[in-house]
Amino acid sequence: MGITGFITSVVAPIFIILSPITSYADQTYSIYQNGSSAGFSLDIPLIMLVASLLRVFYYPGAKFDICLLIQSFIMIAIQLVLLKVALESRPLLPSRNGHPAEPFSSSKGEAITKSRPYNFWQWRSPKPYWRFILYLLISLIAMELLLSPIYSLYSLYSATIGVLGLSVEAILPLPQIISNHHSRSCKGFRLSVLASWLAGDLMKMFWFFTTTSEIPWTFKFCGIFQMCCDVYLGVQYWMYKEEPYREIMREHELGSWTNQRSQTWLSTPR
Repeated sequence: MGITGFITSVVAPIFIILSPITSYADQTYSIYQNGSSAGFSLDIPLIMLVASLLRVFYYPGAKFDICLLIQSFIMIAIQLVLLKVALESRPLLPSRNGHPAEPFSSSKGEAITKSRPYNFWQWRSPKPYWRFILYLLISLIAMELLLSPIYSLYSLYSATIGVLGLSVEAILPLPQIISNHHSRSCKGFRLSVLASWLAGDLMKMFWFFTTTSEIPWTFKFCGIFQMCCDVYLGVQYWMYKEEPYREIMREHELGSWTNQRSQTWLSTPR
């Protein structure tokens, strides 16, 4: 077995299976330690939970590589923990006019979310989040039991949830990209998460196109799209890394100008 074969058959599967832990353990600990999830998009747990649940129920009809199934179960577990910690650490803006504060804000303390139909995934209480996940799981189990005996319908259903799940996962970086764009900052989103995403993208691409096991083309296409989004997240880190320093410099320049004007005014004869 050559080095390429060893990486494809041993290293890549292990890396992919453990990627949920390497990607999100540091983010979870950071939120827990700081007591705030400001700057972190709660849409990330939503996307990964929905995508992973759909992938689990896609497996009986597609029979893709088993390590991707194991990864899905681990991802569900780590995202449930991340969601719980993030919900308990949501920043609250001061209430205005007697109305409750918005539960989401940027790293600068500004509300950045827009209203969604039925306030979906913007609820103030944690209970609707867990209720949604439970209802989704029950619905997928019910559809599996109802359609699995009907082969013609089940094959179409399986392909549909497979494409849907992979498409949902492919847009994973978009909420964080939007959040960073609105706040013009990457504060709150761990660089370690981005690094693990990019490393995972490279490993997945290598594995997808070199392994001899069955990998549907939907996995490959969605993986390429997600990698492009992750690369743009890296560009955002580079774009916004000096924003805090620019703000400090602007405040310093404004303060210097104000002091100079005050001294000039005081020294002017009257």
